[in-house]
Amino acid sequence: MTELEKGPQGRRRGRGARERILTASQKLFRDQGINGTGMDQLCAAAEVSKRTLYQHFAGKDDLITEHLHRFDPDILPEVFDRTDLTPRERLLAVFDVHAPLCPFIQAAVEISDPSHPARTYARDYKKAFATRLADAAREAGADNPDRLGEQLALLLDGAAARTRVLGTDAFATAAEIATALIDAAIPATVRD
Repeated sequence: MTELEKGPQGRRRGRGARERILTASQKLFRDQGINGTGMDQLCAAAEVSKRTLYQHFAGKDDLITEHLHRFDPDILPEVFDRTDLTPRERLLAVFDVHAPLCPFIQAAVEISDPSHPARTYARDYKKAFATRLADAAREAGADNPDRLGEQLALLLDGAAARTRVLGTDAFATAAEIATALIDAAIPATVRD
């Protein structure tokens, strides 16, 4: 980086600052938690001044909310929108693409105010995720697709929490349980 690209105190100028702030927030929120990440750390990691940060975000609450909005806005389109997979295969594929689940759980756990915009968004995301699962279960011919969608959502959230707490990948075990739930919910005549 040349001296012309740096502003006062050696920080990078505003071009791309919003993206740098959001990228830094993703890493820091994941590694240190939302409450454990300070604005000074975010500024240092994003190479921006506090003034620049506050030009893009009114405060940490706005940054947290935007962080969640950008994480998975379309609710796993890389799984649910695939036409090369059967509905049953899509239900199982969510256990292979599990990264988008943790930030929403983390936000709900770390933010105690139930009316906080990030907490509200996390709740709405989780409901929409269960709905996408229920829709795929309905398409697969499940006897009670809403129930199966809720069961799979709960299983995914549990696997995400267990993985986060223990530092081991619980999704393979969750996928085995999901297979049993799906096969029990979808009549064999529909599956075959």
